[in-house]
Amino acid sequence: MRHGAGTQTEQTVELAIPLETVCFIIMKARQFDVKEAETEPDPGSNPTDDNDDAILQDHGDDPVQEELTSLISELSDDEQIDLVALMWLGRDDYGAGDWDDVRAQAAEARNEHTAEYLTGEPLLADHLAAGLDAIGLSCADYEGEHL
Repeated sequence: MRHGAGTQTEQTVELAIPLETVCFIIMKARQFDVKEAETEPDPGSNPTDDNDDAILQDHGDDPVQEELTSLISELSDDEQIDLVALMWLGRDDYGAGDWDDVRAQAAEARNEHTAEYLTGEPLLADHLAAGLDAIGLSCADYEGEHL
């Protein structure tokens, strides 16, 4: 469902958060998104004993989730607002022409739980990438250099 009636399909947007930071968050979110339900609640102390399966299982103390949450928490308020706005834009809640409005709403919604909110979004990486695409930006160059 789209809110507003953006007249542009793309808009030049000045982000408070560096594109490289958004791309890094997308890469980390993709690492977290590939996790499967936990099948071995008490894995062996040696990953080879478990055929390295525990790496792809979603454990409560997942270091990728902790790193992603910590990274987002350490961003400035404006950077966190941009992430929320990009996610909302990317999940088709708004059109690219609505950037100023969606960013204002993200600013109103921003609080000390923003990192948990974002990491709790099942398709965070996809939504952020789609949000970037909607405003004419991409992580293609960044991913090519860092993969």
